[in-house]
Amino acid sequence: MILTPEIHDLIDRALQEDLSIGDATTAALAPEELQATATLFAKQPGVLCGVEVAAAVFRRVDPSLAVEQALRDGDVMERGSVALRARGSAATLLTAERTAVNFMQHLSGVATLTAVYVDAVRGSGATIIDTRKTLPGLRALEKHAVRCGGGHNHRQNLGDGILIKDNHIAALRGHGMTLGDIVRQAHARASHTIKVEVEVTTLEEAEEALDAGAQLLLLDNMPPELMKQAVELNRGRAVLEASGGINLDTVRAVAETGVDLISVGALTHSAPALDISMDISYLG
Repeated sequence: MILTPEIHDLIDRALQEDLSIGDATTAALAPEELQATATLFAKQPGVLCGVEVAAAVFRRVDPSLAVEQALRDGDVMERGSVALRARGSAATLLTAERTAVNFMQHLSGVATLTAVYVDAVRGSGATIIDTRKTLPGLRALEKHAVRCGGGHNHRQNLGDGILIKDNHIAALRGHGMTLGDIVRQAHARASHTIKVEVEVTTLEEAEEALDAGAQLLLLDNMPPELMKQAVELNRGRAVLEASGGINLDTVRAVAETGVDLISVGALTHSAPALDISMDISYLG
């Protein structure tokens, strides 16, 4: 991944949470001359993500550290797999530990959960995608983690495309507009480079949106039987995205309806952290 200025700023803010008034423990106990090697490794299987960010954390705390990435983002890890080693001042290794591990644990958790969903729909033709249900400030990293897990990204931000959701529709219907009117207005006012997606909950809404030129339909909280009917109704006219309450118990059935995309908010907002730890060996 590209460590953009925004990600470097995020690293600085994360370090500031720990170091706003220094590291009292390390300052009291770790001699300046003590050298060590730190090893970050997986304590459970999963998909690695965040190793480049962790390396940047160590370098930000102490540019003199020798940092080696043993694995790359997207690599599959077994229990005990070493992802990163850093060598130098024991004091700065200890100071950087928690921030580096935090990034790797969270992002590897997102990548690992994504890989489980991707595997669950393998061979169906459906693609697992994320949502904007991300932790504030972490969207770019979390969406990178989804890609590391084999998933794809939905909109990065509100400017990436038009997605007409239920609240947009309710507000504009209050002004006397039909769903078809809303879709046509979106097309008329949008750049030619932007596609129009519409959230629908019934076959009638799907037909109205398609007739008005919607290029994507978000099938919101439809049961699989209704999704199958929407696929038949669509006849390839638009890309179909299934969304709403989809989990590992239901995702395969959703994929087999013939939809193109399955969006899962849990990939980013509910992924459990992967257990990653740092061991340190002192060199004298």
